[in-house]
Amino acid sequence: MLRTILNGYNFNYVAQGNGEQLVFVHGSASDYRTWGKQLAYFGNHYHTIAYSRRYHWPNATIPDDEDYAMAQHIDDLEGFLQFIGDSPTHLIGHSYGALLCLLLAIKNTKLIRTLTLAEPPAITLFVSNTPKPKELLKLLFSKPKLALAIMKFGAKGVVPATNAMNQNNMDKALDIFGKSTLGVDGFLNLSTSRLEQARANLIKAELLGSGFLPMDSAKIQEMKLPTLLVAGHDSPKLWHYLLAEINNLLPNSELVTIAGASHIMHEDNVSNYNETVLSFLKKQGD
Repeated sequence: MLRTILNGYNFNYVAQGNGEQLVFVHGSASDYRTWGKQLAYFGNHYHTIAYSRRYHWPNATIPDDEDYAMAQHIDDLEGFLQFIGDSPTHLIGHSYGALLCLLLAIKNTKLIRTLTLAEPPAITLFVSNTPKPKELLKLLFSKPKLALAIMKFGAKGVVPATNAMNQNNMDKALDIFGKSTLGVDGFLNLSTSRLEQARANLIKAELLGSGFLPMDSAKIQEMKLPTLLVAGHDSPKLWHYLLAEINNLLPNSELVTIAGASHIMHEDNVSNYNETVLSFLKKQGD
């Protein structure tokens, strides 16, 4: 394991292989271990790196009075890419990590060669971080399926999980949030070791803090980076709807679906995910 200090914080990361830089960015309730089946595979072709984001295992945990600020995580990712080298990086993100990658690409495109985004929760493209009834009503008229999916995710996922966290019932919060994010079957099929990873990275401040930054669809439309959007076939519909919207906005993207997989498709169907992403990267030229 390797370490570096960025923005006053000590980050742990792992690396393998040589060549062009490729960085994996994990999502919520995860750390660099989620990419365990990708590191060696992509390390045969690239200088492949997976790091644990701020406050995620085995890094220092979040102080009780600290916010889990999305802007800070974007700055960390930007600093990490600048730290590992001068050339643009193949950037691969999952869920919350994919959203960070997308937002960094808007902020500093020059650091990135390609983007691979697996089901980023880009809800603030359409409603505010805490949606108001008027926002949801407006979205119901323009995009009814997306609006209903967002409302369901809030009512059955975010709100009850937040309530459980406020009561310090973290196991209940994980059960609620896991089932709403992965789908019931996806969550129930998690291995014991994957559940332990989720518990080690379930951070109260992520749900109780400042939340997600607002997003500007016009800025996404201006992005010309080659982008692969990845869906899990069995993922909750919300993630499919959001990916379709992002795909419509991006001028240089393609959308693929991983069979036999839910939201953590890089773990659920390793070979299909790895081969699909590598094929996309190779098409961009080495």
